[in-house]
Amino acid sequence: MNTAPGFTLIEAMVALAVAALLFGVALPVLSANLEAARAFDARSELLASLTTASSRAALTGQRAVLCPSNDGEHCSTGADWSAGWIVFSDPNASRSRDSGERLLHHQGPLAGKVRLHSTIGRTRIVFQGNGGSVGSNVTFTLCDGRGPRKAVSLILNNASRLREGTPTAAAIASTCAG
Repeated sequence: MNTAPGFTLIEAMVALAVAALLFGVALPVLSANLEAARAFDARSELLASLTTASSRAALTGQRAVLCPSNDGEHCSTGADWSAGWIVFSDPNASRSRDSGERLLHHQGPLAGKVRLHSTIGRTRIVFQGNGGSVGSNVTFTLCDGRGPRKAVSLILNNASRLREGTPTAAAIASTCAG
């Protein structure tokens, strides 16, 4: 009697169950890694924008402004930077992008579940002609889909240096919710 080689139904079901188990274990890990990469990208884009604004101000001797933007053209109100931000030259020191003021950089909305908020009182970061920012330090809270335990603070000092810190419970609550 000749038998055809192949799998029995039981063997196929066991293989399918093992594959489902492996997929179930791997999916959360891959999802967490993807969110971590997205948060890293957001952090890198923020640093690049800060560098652009600071360098431009120092090179031209004119103010440059970094602010959140919903439309990629003008500053928005509020401390939520998740929809994106802009960097522009501000020769008239109005802290708002007026017609004729050069747009230096536009960052679009952040990917995935990444959220970025600044200190409530610091929604515009103004860089003077020496490349330093004016006002008090600004603290950004960065949160992603991995949850509040992975949130970080990014603190910008007046010399335009960015360092990492631990966010406050209030900053985590306002940034990571939603």
